Amino acid sequence: MADMRRKDFCTACRKKTEYVLQKKNIEKTIREKDYSFQITVAVCAECGEEMNIPGLIDKNNLEIDEQFRTAEGIVSIDDIEKLMKIYKIGKAPLSLALGFGEVTIARYMEGQIPSKEYSDIIREALVSPVYMKQKLSDNRMKLTDAAYKKAMSAAESIEKLLSVSDQMLRVIAYIFEKLGEVSPLMLQKLLYFIQGVYLALYGKPVFTEDCRAWTHGPVYAEVYNLFRDFKYNPVEDARFALLEGKVGLLTAEEKKAVDLVVQTFGRYGARMMEQITNSEIPWKEARKGYDEGIPSNEIIQKERIRQYYVEINRLYNIGTEKGLNKYIESILRNAS
Repeated sequence: MADMRRKDFCTACRKKTEYVLQKKNIEKTIREKDYSFQITVAVCAECGEEMNIPGLIDKNNLEIDEQFRTAEGIVSIDDIEKLMKIYKIGKAPLSLALGFGEVTIARYMEGQIPSKEYSDIIREALVSPVYMKQKLSDNRMKLTDAAYKKAMSAAESIEKLLSVSDQMLRVIAYIFEKLGEVSPLMLQKLLYFIQGVYLALYGKPVFTEDCRAWTHGPVYAEVYNLFRDFKYNPVEDARFALLEGKVGLLTAEEKKAVDLVVQTFGRYGARMMEQITNSEIPWKEARKGYDEGIPSNEIIQKERIRQYYVEINRLYNIGTEKGLNKYIESILRNAS
């Protein structure tokens, strides 16, 4: 059996020794500004000295590059790649569309760091198809007909896809930030619970969209259409970048409602959450007259959701995780 332990030559010990990877803070000056970076180092298990193992310098350069870009709010190479995928546009056409020199994007892809001004333009194009359409129109004469039409068509398609409100997108982005992977069915239930909790605690809706009483529980049709087009895991789709950067626009109250729901309802699977929603009065009332399996576009009125959750709040104090968990346990117990 091969020796799977990590070993390399230690110049201090003058022999091949085992080593461990650790994090180390270093200070570095870039463009006359001091930064603190955390890099990976290999430490000899015998003498404790640092070792120069293959590939470590490249890894450190990547770590410094990523941390510098984060500190300065500079887009990454991955961001630029997503931008090209989203709008189906090459390096040179993208450079011209954004108002840069023809080889600028190519240089950025090779590792050159953009200025803050150019980085902000790239980021805005990444998150806003409306902004990208404007840039394409402004620089129409610099592009070939084929490149222009292909990118504009992609931008218009994405604009139609994002038919939900900005506030809904912010809430969805925060859910993904907290949970990582979320199935479309689970997302629908979480959005419904967030709306209910927020209505009960603050007396107003967290987003404007209405949900409908579909067979498997409340569904926000606009969100359903959005994620139906994301054929794989949404986080792995380049277009998911359109949601990034929206979380910071949520208020403390809005984040609290999402946190409460994610940390309670979010512990259950989508089918268990469906059991909860379909045991609640608002969904049941909206489904009256519809047989099992028959589709319904009946809206579950926000006011009815508010009334229901205000009463639940009175009984369980759902402004706390403890209270919400008590409610969940109670409704699941009664539903079984």
